[in-house]
Amino acid sequence: MNKKTLVLGASLNPVRYSNKAIERLVAAQIKTVAIGLRSGSVAGVIIETEKIAFTAVDTVTLYLNTERQKGYYSYIISLKPRRVIFNPGTENQEFYALLSANKIDYEIACTLVLLATNQF
Repeated sequence: MNKKTLVLGASLNPVRYSNKAIERLVAAQIKTVAIGLRSGSVAGVIIETEKIAFTAVDTVTLYLNTERQKGYYSYIISLKPRRVIFNPGTENQEFYALLSANKIDYEIACTLVLLATNQF
C-alpha cells in the first residue's frame, strides 16, 4: 500500500517533532516529502518552501498551528490525500469540517506514536 506522506510544517531543527517524524518515516521506508519555512534536507528528504503539486499523497501530517493551517486548506484538499493527521497542538474544528465535506479522513493523533506502535 502506498503511504506517501507529506510532512507539512517540516523543520531542520532536530529537536522539533516534525524533524523526528521525517527521520522515523524514512526509517520505516515510507516515501516522504516535506514543506517548511526553510529549505534544506532531513534524512535525505528535501524540505520545499513552496506548495508543490505532489502526486499520490496518501497522508498529510500537520505540524502547523491553526492559524498557519488556513493558508493550506485548499492546497491540502487539492492533493486529495486519503487522510490528514492532526498532531498534538494542531487540532482544528474548522478544517475537520472542510476535510469531511471533501471526503478526506482525518485523525487526531501523533505520527510518532502511530509509527512506534505500527498503526501508521
